[in-house]
Amino acid sequence: MERNRGTEGIVLVGIVAKGDHIALRLAAKLMELEGVPVAAGSLDVSQHRDDRHLREPAHRATSNVPPIDGKVVVLVDDVIHHGRTARAAMDALMDFGRPRAIQLAVLR
Repeated sequence: MERNRGTEGIVLVGIVAKGDHIALRLAAKLMELEGVPVAAGSLDVSQHRDDRHLREPAHRATSNVPPIDGKVVVLVDDVIHHGRTARAAMDALMDFGRPRAIQLAVLR
């Protein structure tokens, strides 16, 4: 909220597994604080990972991404380790539109 001077034009997109649940909770908390709804969705990045060949084929979750064209998209996940998931998420987002900016929010 502080970095973007409010919630206008922001979309929270959680990376499927744990980030999607965190994004929904953040959206609810921002609604409580600001009194304005914040769009939130989920993103499956499994088809965009560069290490697909090293993993067993997993059940694909369905992405549910609100309109992101011209918006600031905040990618939400529980942790960041090597950055591969974040890179895959940025690639996957381009399937849904062209955001104005992409920011990353992770827990420690």
